[in-house]
Amino acid sequence: MHALLGHPRALALLAVWAVGGLVLALLQPVRRHDPAALEREPAYALVLLLLLPIATPPVAALGERLHLFPLLSRPAFAWAGVAVVAVGLGVRIAGMARLGSRFSPLVAVQQGHALETGGIYAVVRHPGYLGALLACAGAMFAFDSGLALPLVASFAGLLQARITREERLLELTFGDAFERYRTRTGGLWPRLWGRRGA
Repeated sequence: MHALLGHPRALALLAVWAVGGLVLALLQPVRRHDPAALEREPAYALVLLLLLPIATPPVAALGERLHLFPLLSRPAFAWAGVAVVAVGLGVRIAGMARLGSRFSPLVAVQQGHALETGGIYAVVRHPGYLGALLACAGAMFAFDSGLALPLVASFAGLLQARITREERLLELTFGDAFERYRTRTGGLWPRLWGRRGA
């Protein structure tokens, strides 16, 4: 406990996560879950998608404490990691708020689901996943240790596999409308050039 209280970046991360949780509690973007179509995924993937971002901060903090795999060893870089966590949570919450009851923790299309292409979805097709990845990676950078890098890389791989499943379902549901949307937006990252984003 004393180590936590003496670590300003850890305290800042706790504050960021608390604010994010409070905002979600106030917005309550997910009010119902009534799927019309569901894309099954392995149970282990769901467990890992939950556990990897939770495990990343303590593993990175342990790496910092033991001086294992330091990244840049610059306070400004580590504080930038805290900022990336805040941005990531903001992006994720913005995506969830835009979808409202269409949001699902599963790969699903809800009853009466309309394809969302406005707001943050005009820039990237999967802002929730982008935000989650930024928050996970930012936590690693905040503790300036690459010990958690395998966790972040595994999380990114799982998100990419989920995006593939989700886009297959969206294509089946929305057909040409989704294909047109896909050609003008990035998948996990905003598309800066080229025809399609991953």
